[in-house]
Amino acid sequence: MKQLTLYINESKFQAFLEFIKTLDYVEVPEADKKSLTELQNSLNQVKMMQEGKIEKQSANEFLNEL
Repeated sequence: MKQLTLYINESKFQAFLEFIKTLDYVEVPEADKKSLTELQNSLNQVKMMQEGKIEKQSANEFLNEL
């Protein structure tokens, strides 16, 4: 089996993922689906921070959570 890395526009990501799941010759492992969803959520948070819709977290606050 071959592997391919794609860069998908954020607004089209979910539609593309649903489409490739319909192809019988494409395998999307469950762990990868979860990782992709988490990555998408993270990208959305970054975008909201850049737009000023949510507050940014300092490095110290982040490290304290760990």
